[in-house]
Amino acid sequence: MKRVLLALAISATLAACATATSPTGRTQRVGAVSQEQLNQMGAQAFEQAKAKTPQSTNAAQTAYVRCVASAVTRQLPSEWQANWEVALFADNSANAFALPGGKIGVNTGIFTVARNQDQLAAVIAHEIGHVISRHHDERVTQQAGAQAGVNLLGALIGSRYGSGAAETTGQIAGIGAQTLILLPNNRTQESEADVVGQQLMAKAGFDPQQAVSLWQNMIAAETSRAPEWMSTHPNPENRISELRSRAASLVPVYQQARASGHTPRCG
Repeated sequence: MKRVLLALAISATLAACATATSPTGRTQRVGAVSQEQLNQMGAQAFEQAKAKTPQSTNAAQTAYVRCVASAVTRQLPSEWQANWEVALFADNSANAFALPGGKIGVNTGIFTVARNQDQLAAVIAHEIGHVISRHHDERVTQQAGAQAGVNLLGALIGSRYGSGAAETTGQIAGIGAQTLILLPNNRTQESEADVVGQQLMAKAGFDPQQAVSLWQNMIAAETSRAPEWMSTHPNPENRISELRSRAASLVPVYQQARASGHTPRCG
């Protein structure tokens, strides 16, 4: 009975969902939860991440990550100008994430592939791109429809930079729903976050061409990978080609940003 009531409640919620337009002009279905609820969920997920994984005690690296994040977030539209909180986790995996409510997490392992401030900006801007493109809202709404007993907190985490979301979504939905509903759109979200993030880093005064170098480093560091990273992530070679093509058109944006005084010196 409880399961039926939950399903009915979620069905009613989905019926009230709205459509929105992403920064790239894509139609999205959002609204299973409010922005305030998303922010609360983001804060809760961030606290759980901090409880699970120790933060780095390297003050210089922490300041470096916060400097890059600050330079990027200053270029966000006013509605996304929040007091972003940044944590550097002592974790050797090359991952990062951003959450609604202004939360950014970066693993120390990212330094093995993001070898300068511009490459680190590519990572952070990409993750912020997910937030401002309302991908968490979209993912929660989709997953609420995919399974009545959806674990919304798990859905919120989604996929992190450099890895797929198969392990997370696998806990939320059956493999059929995951394959047919969740993964294709997540690949779309990843590509969209690349577009938004590369534009954002250029506006902040970081070289958009370094996004290409970052992914070349990622490929070199990856020793094994399931097809399409099983995953939510576009094929890396295709991703590099698209990043390279966009970088050429974004160089004038980058140069204008530098000429206007956006010259990050994070070290």
